[in-house]
Amino acid sequence: MLKKTDFDFIVIGAGAAGLTAAQYGARSGLDTMVIDLSDAGGQALNIFTLENYPGVFPPVPGRDFIKNMEKQAKSFGAKIIHSKVSSIDKIGQQFVIRTLDGELKAYAILIATGAQHRSLGVDGEKKLLGKGVSYCATCDGPFFKGKKIMVVGGGDSACSEAFYLATLSNSVTLIHRRKQLRAQKAVAEKILTHPNITVRYNSVIKKINGKDKVESVVLENVETNEDVELPTDAVFIFIGMNPRTDLVAMLPKDESGYLITNYKMETLVPGMYAAGDVRAKPFRQIITASSDGAIAAHQAHEYVNTLKAKMGAAK
Repeated sequence: MLKKTDFDFIVIGAGAAGLTAAQYGARSGLDTMVIDLSDAGGQALNIFTLENYPGVFPPVPGRDFIKNMEKQAKSFGAKIIHSKVSSIDKIGQQFVIRTLDGELKAYAILIATGAQHRSLGVDGEKKLLGKGVSYCATCDGPFFKGKKIMVVGGGDSACSEAFYLATLSNSVTLIHRRKQLRAQKAVAEKILTHPNITVRYNSVIKKINGKDKVESVVLENVETNEDVELPTDAVFIFIGMNPRTDLVAMLPKDESGYLITNYKMETLVPGMYAAGDVRAKPFRQIITASSDGAIAAHQAHEYVNTLKAKMGAAK
């Protein structure tokens, strides 16, 4: 059972956005709690070496970076618990968050539940994650300069990432299961005319091979059912993401299912904010998630203080 149940600010999700918000919230004087089902980290745990976060040099493993963020948030007084949130309601001026370990209340909450990369679900994908299998070209692409790279997908995201990776290697192969790319015409044309990119249509990856790192993939032609094994050093997977919005299904979302906020990270529900990968925005990185979290905490601080002042005046 939970020893304390009432807080000023509750953050749901302990990734970069959530931990930054916890730090800023606690540091500003808000009684702050973070709830996450698993260990802190989110997508950052998939980063083998984080080398593009300003001021963090030399590069560090994503797991170490997140652990430091967690320690920093706790040092300012934020509390973190591991539990599953089953529902969120607003009753009067407070949010009621029901978890498997009990009920919590807060004047402001942040939805920082992130998004989950859609996986291929093939042999070798989980085993070699961070060892050549990646879902982030910006994060991991530079480790494969001049090497053989495969990109899976055919939409705007996959094509954009393939174009970026082609600046690092002259051997980028785009694997797409259909007969033509789904990306916008202008984006697709850039891929089709790029000298460093080869497109293999009607193909899916059946298996990713390698012991300690990616060594090859088995491709299946979906029209002929023929298999071929091709050597590669990396497999970048961009077949979409699923934002985790089940807890706030009533909130407005964009066409891809991401939560819509204003520039203050406010949702349509007063006192409820959204930040990080769950939010609709053009660029998803640890630094943008952290920025979202800081803004959300700042706004939550103003909201809670104003609310408490009004409640005090009403007594």
